[in-house]
Amino acid sequence: MNPFEDIELQDCPCCHGAGIIEEEGGWCLYVQCLDCGSHTAELSYRNEEERQDAARRVARNWNLGKVIFPGPGD
Repeated sequence: MNPFEDIELQDCPCCHGAGIIEEEGGWCLYVQCLDCGSHTAELSYRNEEERQDAARRVARNWNLGKVIFPGPGD
């Protein structure tokens, strides 16, 4: 069961691919595009309540288009 399944993610603002909430080492979350690798900044948490809040916040950043694009620039 995905604990973040109720959080809606829009398509990637860079390539329109699918995004997924990723967890890094049990201390932070971010959203990453499965196609181009764009991602949000990492948000740390210390407990389950903060984890859920961090998931909502990274999803909001993603949906607003606040991402880091690792590809070549203009």
